[in-house]
Amino acid sequence: MKEWRFALSKKWVGYLSVAVVFAIICAGLSHWQWERRGENLALQEKLDANYNARPVDLSTVLPNLDSYSTSDEFTPVRVTGTYLADDYFLARDRSYNGFPGFEVLVPLETESGEIFVIDRGWVPTGNTHDYPDSVPAPPSGTVTVVARLAQTEPDVPGRTDIPNTNELAVIKPATIGKRLDLPTYTAAFGQLKSETPSAATLPKLAQKPQVDYGLNVSYAVQWVLFALAGFGFFAYVIRQEYDLHNSDEEDQRWLEEERERKRLKRGPSDAEIEDGDLDESGYESSAPGTRISR
Repeated sequence: MKEWRFALSKKWVGYLSVAVVFAIICAGLSHWQWERRGENLALQEKLDANYNARPVDLSTVLPNLDSYSTSDEFTPVRVTGTYLADDYFLARDRSYNGFPGFEVLVPLETESGEIFVIDRGWVPTGNTHDYPDSVPAPPSGTVTVVARLAQTEPDVPGRTDIPNTNELAVIKPATIGKRLDLPTYTAAFGQLKSETPSAATLPKLAQKPQVDYGLNVSYAVQWVLFALAGFGFFAYVIRQEYDLHNSDEEDQRWLEEERERKRLKRGPSDAEIEDGDLDESGYESSAPGTRISR
């Protein structure tokens, strides 16, 4: 084991310490990603529970116009009123399965006179222009709507509403209420689930939300692999150093073996034969130019 004594030097102990610290950091990051996976999984379970819940009256979840709790996201609410069909709005730059289009927003005036904005779904951008070719009309008269709650969207820097049009940059019920000059639920809006009576045609309804926690699993595994790679690199480097330390001894041993092999192959030299004859005749070489008889 003396060939490995160099590994006990301060330099190599320092390198090992670096590998251990790197592995600890990777383990911490892997654990953090695994915890994030747990959080996202819990969020998905909560969203699934809300999404599949039985509808409740709007006033139960939103007792005030500015009420909203993120724990109620996607909870189905039931509300009765009349669509203000002529006052619809379009939220631009919305995609559906990768295709560009708009979300159709129609104010629903409740029986008590407040406005609850309903996102009735997605329509594509027109073939020859930057607005829909057609927008399906909502049912007329009194209608009972079941919609899933969604939080009002925040402003996006650099994106603004187009003046003097019904196109909006973000879904913000407060903006619609201000334009209509009517009391409006401002903290949340509804994504249409169903309506009675139903319209002849509908935009494409919002898709079920999915929380992607698969990436967290992938990142957690990757950090573990990084830690193992750190130790693997350390093992590779120390092996290279071992080979470097022992290459001279191995080369010398190989040269000696090669000389011996060649000597045996060619036989004894004349000097070696002469020394052998002298030994057999009883003489030893004592000093240059002298012989001593036994």
